[in-house]
Amino acid sequence: MEERFRQRRDTIRRRKDFPADFSLSPGEEEFFRRLGSEEKASLRSLKLAITPHYFSLIGNEEDDPIRLQAIPRVEEFDTLPYEKEDPLEDLRYSPVERLVHRYRDRVLILLTGECLTYCRHCFRRHFSSHGSGAIQGGQLEAVLDYIRGREDIHEVILSGGDPLSLEDERFFGILRRIQEAVPRPLIIRIATRAPVVMPQRMAPPFLDGLADFPRVFLITQFNHPRELSRESGAVLDACADRGIPVYNQAVLLKGVNDSVETLSQLFQRLLEFRVKPYYLFQGDLASGTSHFRVPLDRGMELYRQLRQRISGLAMPTYAVDLPGGGGKVPLVESYLDTLVEGEGGEAQRAYRFTGPDGLNYYYPAE
Repeated sequence: MEERFRQRRDTIRRRKDFPADFSLSPGEEEFFRRLGSEEKASLRSLKLAITPHYFSLIGNEEDDPIRLQAIPRVEEFDTLPYEKEDPLEDLRYSPVERLVHRYRDRVLILLTGECLTYCRHCFRRHFSSHGSGAIQGGQLEAVLDYIRGREDIHEVILSGGDPLSLEDERFFGILRRIQEAVPRPLIIRIATRAPVVMPQRMAPPFLDGLADFPRVFLITQFNHPRELSRESGAVLDACADRGIPVYNQAVLLKGVNDSVETLSQLFQRLLEFRVKPYYLFQGDLASGTSHFRVPLDRGMELYRQLRQRISGLAMPTYAVDLPGGGGKVPLVESYLDTLVEGEGGEAQRAYRFTGPDGLNYYYPAE
């Protein structure tokens, strides 16, 4: 049996699927107890799926960074007053079913609600939790009609769920249909965690097929250096060898990667595999995810420290999706202090900067 099919077949989807010799923590056991005893809880809870590959990366410690992302805990039942099922308000920006049009020049298509592994910090659980399957033909045609009629749309982001939970024939069929239906060139972004949780899904025949499509970018999510396994690294190298650009969008997660050492190692190792660290996202205000969120001031401090340790090529943009659907904004700390008189040496007026070393530097204003 081809390895990718074995990975799908042996994915952990229920409490009883865990190996007999694997011990769940009290908080993990309590999650399953609550799930089984509360009908409403089972309806709103994000589904469980852990591929054998991703499970093989999990350590025995309760606070293992891979385990935290994969195995649900009872804290998921705790919802704070400001947390929402749809924290980015996708539905508000959905003029057509399965389409999100938040920014003028690009749209996002929800190809499927299924994931290869369900990340416990997921912000789109309102979609993935409700059993949304693959996009249907009529839905796709309505989406393409919308894109075709708006000349200012230049990028299409294929997301979900995970687009690569679809089989090759269906996935490539959608790519071809987009090309056929929209006569102008479009940038296609494919948002997937397949290289992280199931690299076997991206076998050479699939990558060869993907390389045949122009202007395709792969956007993935490695959150911890240990996720860069031998198999994952081979996939990333294979993408680069075929000319498929790969960008990484990490999420800042408490207990997973909220240290400058972990983030530095992650971003530098990604570069070794020719992957550009693209974004580091502040956690969204999704229901039941407060135990993952790092305070914003702590995130800013980590970002300041990163700038002193790694190159600009390795630095992602630290950003937050504004609550209430306000969109993505960078969390930038400017080194520009103020415009001053008589401090800049020969210049009468100068901009004063505070360097990474804490000292003052000046740039003439004229």
